[in-house]
Amino acid sequence: MKKRLLAALSCAALVLASTGAWADTALTIMSFNVYGGGANDSKPVDETVAVIKAVGADIIGMQETRLESDPCEADYCPATGESVAKAIADKLGFHYYDQTKVNDALWANAIISRYPIGPATANDLGVRVDVDGRVVYAFNIHLDDSPYQPYQLLNIEYGAAPFIKTEAEAIKFAEQTRGPALKLLADGADAAFVFGDFNEPSHLDWTKGAVAAGHQPIAVQWPSTLALEKLGFVDPYRMVHPDVVAKPAYTWTPTSEPTDPEDHHDRIDFALVRAKTLTVDDASIVGEKPEAAEIVVTPWPSDHRATMAKIKF
Repeated sequence: MKKRLLAALSCAALVLASTGAWADTALTIMSFNVYGGGANDSKPVDETVAVIKAVGADIIGMQETRLESDPCEADYCPATGESVAKAIADKLGFHYYDQTKVNDALWANAIISRYPIGPATANDLGVRVDVDGRVVYAFNIHLDDSPYQPYQLLNIEYGAAPFIKTEAEAIKFAEQTRGPALKLLADGADAAFVFGDFNEPSHLDWTKGAVAAGHQPIAVQWPSTLALEKLGFVDPYRMVHPDVVAKPAYTWTPTSEPTDPEDHHDRIDFALVRAKTLTVDDASIVGEKPEAAEIVVTPWPSDHRATMAKIKF
């Protein structure tokens, strides 16, 4: 009986359906909020292409392939203009699929792949990819950012959301904000990767240790990543970099300093993995400077850093 994934966003996801005996399949996977391919900040699409080339990604779940509206407000910010997915794919020599349906899990999403892309799945959340004869289902999601619970906890104004104080309140608002989108993802595969801009932190990051180090205001068992963990998913970045104090791994945001009182830096972009047999060879944050990322690319085109993993399954 198929379970329902209570999981994200970014977001973005891969689901692999495997039949028969296979040698290890090696992939480099990446989740990247591309900020209109850089165009929201008047940057050329070539800068986004340079980031993907630096990572050597095989399959990329991209969010914000179209421009933000002007004005773009917390509770109203529709995507406008054309998607940059085709332009990026053409420059890479890759295949692409624009996810054009309107639902709670999508906001200007596209999937780009080194390997051929087949039909879309239900709700337009994913596509079938043929990785040298092995069937892979790639899903890509981007969840709602309003209300945004880190801002609610830190009394940072964002839309009409009330300020909150407790872990229970944070979990309640997170479930209300993103729960409907998570129910759109169905899971029935032996192995899976989930990529996405969740617009929600990880329960692995908001720990008592992170609070003691001053990284987070309180410890919170964030529901989206926790639900995926309960379904057997692991976080490759935290497998490779388990020390949240030494490696807070902020994907939001390279546009300000972590000390900015009007923002809160956090890890909200993920690549989560489940497989019967899995090796994680590497996992990195990709960004603009070595203080914030293991893979550095300049100039940097987006208001998010990206996340990647090299895996075998």
